[in-house]
Amino acid sequence: MTKHSKNQTLKILLGIFLAFISLISSAQTQVIKGRIIDAQSEYPLIGATILIIDSDPVIGAVTDLEGRFRIENVPVGRQNFGAQYIGYKSISLPNILVTSGKEVVLEVKLEESVENLEAVVITADANKDMPINEMAKVSARTFSLEETTRFSGGRNDVARLATSFAGVSAPNDSRNDIVVRGNSPTGLLWRIEGIPVATTNHFATLGVTGGPVNALNTNLLRTSDFLTGAFPAEYGNANAAVFDINFRNGNTDKYEFTGQMSAYSGVEFLAEGPISRKNNSSFVASYRYGIASLAATGTSAIPYYQDFSFKVNLGNSKIGKFELFGLAGLSSINFKGEDVDEGDLFANPATDSYIDNRLGVLGLTHLVRINPSTFIKSSIGWSTTQNDYQQDNLIRDENEVIINKYLATSVDNKEFRYTLNSAVTKKFNAKWNMKAGYLGELYNAKFNTEDRNNRTDIPDANQDSIPDYFLTVTDVNDTYMLHQLYGQVENNITDKLSMTAGLHGQYFDLNDHASIEPRAGISYQITSNQRISFAYGLHSQMIPAPILFLETPLDNGSYRRTNENLDFMKSHHFIAGYDKSFGTDWRIKAEVYYQSLFNLPVENTSSSYSIINEGADFVYNERSNLVNEGTGTNYGIELTLEKFFSHDYYLLFTSSIYNSKYEGSDGVTRSTAFDNNYVINVLAGKEWKFGKDSQHAWTFDTKFTTSGGKPYTPVDIAATRANGGREVRFEEIAFSENYEDYIRWDLKFGIRLNSSRKNISHQFFVDLQNVTNRKNEFVRRYNEVTDEINSVKQIGFFPDVMYRIQF
Repeated sequence: MTKHSKNQTLKILLGIFLAFISLISSAQTQVIKGRIIDAQSEYPLIGATILIIDSDPVIGAVTDLEGRFRIENVPVGRQNFGAQYIGYKSISLPNILVTSGKEVVLEVKLEESVENLEAVVITADANKDMPINEMAKVSARTFSLEETTRFSGGRNDVARLATSFAGVSAPNDSRNDIVVRGNSPTGLLWRIEGIPVATTNHFATLGVTGGPVNALNTNLLRTSDFLTGAFPAEYGNANAAVFDINFRNGNTDKYEFTGQMSAYSGVEFLAEGPISRKNNSSFVASYRYGIASLAATGTSAIPYYQDFSFKVNLGNSKIGKFELFGLAGLSSINFKGEDVDEGDLFANPATDSYIDNRLGVLGLTHLVRINPSTFIKSSIGWSTTQNDYQQDNLIRDENEVIINKYLATSVDNKEFRYTLNSAVTKKFNAKWNMKAGYLGELYNAKFNTEDRNNRTDIPDANQDSIPDYFLTVTDVNDTYMLHQLYGQVENNITDKLSMTAGLHGQYFDLNDHASIEPRAGISYQITSNQRISFAYGLHSQMIPAPILFLETPLDNGSYRRTNENLDFMKSHHFIAGYDKSFGTDWRIKAEVYYQSLFNLPVENTSSSYSIINEGADFVYNERSNLVNEGTGTNYGIELTLEKFFSHDYYLLFTSSIYNSKYEGSDGVTRSTAFDNNYVINVLAGKEWKFGKDSQHAWTFDTKFTTSGGKPYTPVDIAATRANGGREVRFEEIAFSENYEDYIRWDLKFGIRLNSSRKNISHQFFVDLQNVTNRKNEFVRRYNEVTDEINSVKQIGFFPDVMYRIQF
């Protein structure tokens, strides 16, 4: 981004900001509504009460026959709510942000007391960090829309939000790959409304889970779960972490709209409202168009991307409740070799590259209630990821003038998934509940990759610098299935002691491999403010498609898939946690973990290669004849000190100290590509209220991050030159060196305004990312143009901006 364009952008933003100030006037109120339900059976609680804590006179409501409540005339700003029901544990819902532009919808889940309390009292015990899935006893927490937009440096990206949590490392400004406890980001499972999807990112390549820009619209999300180890039995085909994403429903009573502009996520318009008030049906839909030419993207090329998300709640019917949801994204970027330099994060000055990507998700969920304590929830879905890549190699003369070019690489990958996920949930009584189900995924894979890029094994008979033919890397047109069965139970032995146990099974019909995986967890509330937790899980994951379907050339000129019979990659997770709250809003949490990975594909001859390191680059290595004989270990300790948002400020400190090691077929123990050793995050935020009845607020947020340097394998420049410029590294000393430590500091300033005359709210911020302009090291790689090993730096200082209007 040029200096002139930056100045123009800042002038426009200043004009918008000054226009906001004119809106400041008298006070405004809003509607708070929602449902109160049983936490296990999700059955409505009739006659439950919810009120604003410390309101005088008391402002509150009682739920109706469907568990619904509605509270009128709630003052804008942050409000504290409490919910209670006889025989159930009460909870508080602190610091709910109320704005004039949008009604607040809450779904409150109350847990029945094992001890059958006759009365309940609202307390400050909110368990604000606890996951929605109560089967997860450790290494799990929720995240909300407000957190995604609140934290500095987040770029409105739910994946980047996760990097603030303990155990997560992502020292990469160009992509949102999530490294959890030293695991490859390819071990992450994305789920949307119960449907597993390959990725949620624009510009993603086959087999990876991250990307430069997330297609998930945070304005459509409701509170969801992020799990980092020893997952409950319903989650499978993942070794690292789970992002369990849910879309919210639209407003069932009135039409509401949101407009938003951000340098990274783009220009957006969202609409929601009722379809039929009679059966509480609604819709919410959003379209975004990327304007990343205003953003620091790490390349001189201009990326284009757009996405559309929606959810339609068809309301209650005699045969159950149906919800339709979807996500579609398009992205493209062209890199011209003559327009880039050796500092470009993505492009190569010796090539022209053309990238087109498409992703899509379409699903239908159905919930039918058998009786007050039992329901069946099913989802059917279709998803796809498609990426086309064409690379032209440039031929230059002795003066570096381009005189010719030729097609060197052609990639056409299409994956379609058809998914069925159906589960029955049963609450037997206050102590026992269970969930059991089946998840089936039918894959239709159409992968084709042909390559002749700097391959010295392809002849050039006429000496025109163009290899005579292509090598087939993948050629797939197959259909196969992954079947998953699971069952889990929870026993609340007392109000303080809870245990879970479950089994997860997987069967991959392409090569007839199966896996049985036990899971267990226990949580004990030592005192009212102290809790200890333990969990164990065996987890398995399919081999990523680029490895599984790699075509190996044979001596007779034919090809064979030598990796197709590989078994699941597996890992044992052992986790112990301690959680203590003090005061009303502070808590400290510590977790120790040990993960033993096995069945990892490695080469069948002595080598340092292991699949455990895949995901560290944009594409996979081409390694054939692999065997499931590799191992790895991840172990460490995580500490979280958190002051939840209250009294107009919050603090969050997270730190992780860990080791991530592996053994290839040579039997040597080495660091993995993700062994950064430590990660530290410090976040803080403050609000200053102003205006009549304090309905407006100035906001300030900051985030400081540092981590150890990422391990890498040094380039063998002599062997690379002899290999026609195709990079060769010293594999006998794999991951023996480290990049510089990663350091970044972000500052975010904003204002939130609530109109007094109309139901309109505005939010504006400037996020000064990387304020010290530290250009962290990205990679050291061979440059064909300079014939040197260059150190490529990441993005320096850049001001992200966002403006949101809700009405």
